[in-house]
Amino acid sequence: MIIVIKNGCDKKQLDNLTSWIEKQGLRIDRSNGENTQILGLVGDTSKVDVDLIQSLDIVESVKRIQEPYKLANRKFHPEDTIVDVAGHKFGGNNFQIIAGPCSVENEKQIIGIANAVKAAGANILRGGAFKPRTSPYAFQGLGGDGLKLLLKAKEETGMPICTELMAEKYLDLFEDVDIIQIGARNMQNFDLLKTVGKTKKPILLKRGLANTIQEWLMSAEYIMSEGNPNVILCERGIRTFEPYTRNTLDLSAIPLLRDLTHLPVIVDPSHASGIAKLVAPMSLAAVGAGTDGLIIEVHNDPPHALCDGAQSLRPEQFEDLVKKIDVMLPLVNRERK
Repeated sequence: MIIVIKNGCDKKQLDNLTSWIEKQGLRIDRSNGENTQILGLVGDTSKVDVDLIQSLDIVESVKRIQEPYKLANRKFHPEDTIVDVAGHKFGGNNFQIIAGPCSVENEKQIIGIANAVKAAGANILRGGAFKPRTSPYAFQGLGGDGLKLLLKAKEETGMPICTELMAEKYLDLFEDVDIIQIGARNMQNFDLLKTVGKTKKPILLKRGLANTIQEWLMSAEYIMSEGNPNVILCERGIRTFEPYTRNTLDLSAIPLLRDLTHLPVIVDPSHASGIAKLVAPMSLAAVGAGTDGLIIEVHNDPPHALCDGAQSLRPEQFEDLVKKIDVMLPLVNRERK
C-alpha cells in the first residue's frame, strides 16, 4: 500500500498517522519527492481501512499495490536509487563499467589486467575468487588466496573490486570487497540473500538462468527487506531453446525494469552470449536500451584462460569497445565518470 502525503502537511498529524500504522504491525518505507512524501506500507495491509486514511487532511491519495515486491517497487520509490561504490555511482544518469577476468589465476595476471582495463576506462575491477562451475572437475577458483590477489590489485590500481560470494561461511573474507556479487545460480538462495541483506555493502544481483523478472525482483526484495537498499540488478541472459549462444540476452528487461523498479540495472554481455565477438554488439545494444552499466570479462590471454576464455575480450578489444560506448552515451543521457 502507498500513502501519498500532501506537501507542507502538519508534522504532528503525520507523526500520529505513522505511529498508528506501526501499531498495526506494518513497516513504513519513506520516499521524499520534490512536492510530496510517499509512505510505503510493507506487511499485511489487508485489514487497513483505505477510506479512513484517505479521509485525513494530510493525505493526497492511497493506493493498494498488486505486485508482491514492495521495497524494490518504483511506485514506492519514484526517484532512481543511486548506489555509490567508492565514489563511482550506479543509477540516475550515471554509467559504470566493471571489467576484469572471469577468474583470478595469479598475481601477474590480475594486476596486469586491472591496469589495462583501468587505462581503457573501467572504474571497477571484477574477478572470480570462488567459481561456481557446472562440472565438479572444472577449475573452482583460488578461493581465499584469489581474494588476497584481488585486494592486492585494488591496492596497486586504486580500483574497487567486485567478486562473487557463494556461501555465507565465506562472508568474513569479503570485508574489504566493494561489491558482493550474487551469481545466477544463487539468485534464489534465500538464506544467502538474507545474509548479504544484513550488510550495507552494494550487492550485484544477477538474474537466474530461467527466472522471470518478478522472481528476480523478489530476490532483490529479500536483500532489501533485511535493511540493505544497495542493490544493483544484472541482466546476464536467460536459457532458451537457442543453441548458438550460451544464453539469450533479454534486452527488453532493461526498459521494463525502468518502469517496475528504482534500482539500477546493468548488463553482462559476456555470459549472455558466451562468444567474444558478440560482446561488443551486445554491449552497444544494451547501452541503447538504457542500461546503467556493463560488466565485461577481459583476459590478457583468452585461449589459455582457466575459465570462460571463449567469451573474454583482449585488453585492446575492450579499449576499442569503450571508445564506441563513449560515443553512444550522450544519446541515452548517460555519463561515464
